[in-house]
Amino acid sequence: MSLQDEVLRTVTVTHQAAASAANLPMTVKEKILMDMARKLRGSRSYLQAENRKDLEAAKIKGLSSAMLDRLTLSDNVLEQTASGLEEIAAFPDPVGEIVRMWTRPNGIRVGRMRIPLGVVGIIYESRPNVTADAGALCLKAGNAVILRGGSEAFNSNVAIVRLFKEALADNGADEQIINLLPTTDREAILSMLKLEELIDLIIPRGGEELIRFVSENSRIPVIKHYKGVCHMYVDAAADMDMAVKLTLNSKAQRPGVCNSLETLLVHQSVAEKFLPQMAATLTGAGVELRGCEKSRAIVPDMKSATEEDWYAEYLDLILAVRVVDNIDEAIRHIATYGSLHTESIVTKDYAASQKFLKEVNSSSVIVNASTRMSDGYVFGLGAEIGISTTKIHSYGPMGVEDLTTTKFIVLGEGQIRE
Repeated sequence: MSLQDEVLRTVTVTHQAAASAANLPMTVKEKILMDMARKLRGSRSYLQAENRKDLEAAKIKGLSSAMLDRLTLSDNVLEQTASGLEEIAAFPDPVGEIVRMWTRPNGIRVGRMRIPLGVVGIIYESRPNVTADAGALCLKAGNAVILRGGSEAFNSNVAIVRLFKEALADNGADEQIINLLPTTDREAILSMLKLEELIDLIIPRGGEELIRFVSENSRIPVIKHYKGVCHMYVDAAADMDMAVKLTLNSKAQRPGVCNSLETLLVHQSVAEKFLPQMAATLTGAGVELRGCEKSRAIVPDMKSATEEDWYAEYLDLILAVRVVDNIDEAIRHIATYGSLHTESIVTKDYAASQKFLKEVNSSSVIVNASTRMSDGYVFGLGAEIGISTTKIHSYGPMGVEDLTTTKFIVLGEGQIRE
């Protein structure tokens, strides 16, 4: 069988299963997800053994520490994934929900009902927990899903999909509701992106190169997440100790993820007090600082930042630092260099916080908390299928409701159009 035929077969059987996915009773979906959570915990040894195969191959290839971190199915990752599935299982079923209803002068009642998208294609890199998250969210929203993970996580992804198919079969559901493309050949992505009659939406999740490749080659609508150039602004009225703590967590807790901090903006009135304390803490955690001229005048050990640094998504222990004159300059910097992902302000000034919330148009805007909070699991979505930086159809961390659309329903009593 040729590569194109193999992709077509996988997509076709998934498309054929979409109707059964849309009609699964809420109780069955809940049972499948609860069973899958138990399987993730109960099959930890099996999953981590398969994951080790991927990790060993990745180390031989010389993948970065950030990529290895994303690839690892640690005990903590597996537990959080299982807990997320349980949370998703407990959500109300979105399928069939009447979003609103109104009555027209002629007596007809018009409403909008939530329905599945149909078949969702997920193209992603590195993180095998996405396999479980995406499968769970799509299932809860009544969709069938085609997964195309990166070659570096192939063994891990195969193992997780195997468990998901077992959970589906154990509960009398069609195993083809969730499928993994059985190849790591990049040409398979191109073949998949041409099947607009069989796939309703593509969600790419990974590096900017992957997102642009998918967007440029897809005949299917794409929800994009190009990159996470996240900012934190330390306001004139910031609590200095809080600002240092939040900067450290935002940058160093997991530097290789999209909601990690990349640029720190500091009000000029607190820069001399804040920057030395911040620099000592972050350099002690292994962070390289790259500052503007004003920053380097206060902390000379900083490297000199270039124009490219303000655009950079480092995904590493590197932080760009800029002193700004006021909150308006901070907001202008974010509008110029940001990626519409996540921005945070540290301040005790209510007016400043409200101005930041109103005028910064990124998909997540945070007051007095780490940028690492921008996450579907943290936001109470159970998990996320990605973080959309595209304002149409969804914006920010995508949960169950973001994997549905609405149709109009009309209830009449014999009305005709005059």
